[in-house]
Amino acid sequence: MFFPSTKEQQKIANFLTAVDTKLQQLTTKKERLAQYKKGVMQQLFSQQLRFKPDVTNTNVIASNHENVIARTQDDAISPNETQFPDWEKLQLSNIAERVKTKNKIDNQNVLTISAQLGLVSQLEYFNKSVSAKNLTGYYLLEKGDFAYNKSYSNGYPMGAIKRLKKYDFGVVSTLYICFRFNNNVSLDFMEQYFETGLQNREIEKVAQEGARNHGLLNIGVNDFFDIDLKIPSLKEQQKIANYLSAIDKKIEAVQTQITKTQAFKKGLLQGVFV
Repeated sequence: MFFPSTKEQQKIANFLTAVDTKLQQLTTKKERLAQYKKGVMQQLFSQQLRFKPDVTNTNVIASNHENVIARTQDDAISPNETQFPDWEKLQLSNIAERVKTKNKIDNQNVLTISAQLGLVSQLEYFNKSVSAKNLTGYYLLEKGDFAYNKSYSNGYPMGAIKRLKKYDFGVVSTLYICFRFNNNVSLDFMEQYFETGLQNREIEKVAQEGARNHGLLNIGVNDFFDIDLKIPSLKEQQKIANYLSAIDKKIEAVQTQITKTQAFKKGLLQGVFV
């Protein structure tokens, strides 16, 4: 084994420790932002927190939460002070239609639902395709469509609902329930809505208790589209979506910093010790 002098050992150790400290700070910052978002989502979707109709720059407001500070009185208010109408209870079938278009164009972009990445290519996620050879029977999705995977996964006790964002088109197994929203709702809002898990209680009501087939929740298509959702006006949807999306961008930016710092440390270790 080859060792540098004690002084050089100390310099190397100090430098690597500084990089580790930076990584820990970034990780803590990401965790705090995630906790902040979770708390804000709980308040917004329970209507404990409402926006003023005249607040337009919610992107800037959310992105300026450098230290995950509490909301100010200028951007959000109590429910009794808002001028937005009451949230309306609607069935999913009132605002969305089922997508069951078959893959007649033989699109080869087979998608799977990932809790972290959403609807993502199997080749990207598994580094291989685990689908059938003939894909013409699969459902063809367009960007903006949603898909519901009825199988349980960590953090999604009643299955996960994800939106197609990364690709213009993709195909999924017919085991998924796929749907497309009309123009009365914000896609960004509905994506955040499903991430809160507000639909879980409604799905649980119509799912057959304890009945799972090969790990899939036993819920019929019609029952799924009959679940109740509590939806605000379109303008309030957009304000909520803008606010939460801005926090997501902040979290993604911190994650990018973490990834770059990890790569820098790896390269540094190779340069120093090899």
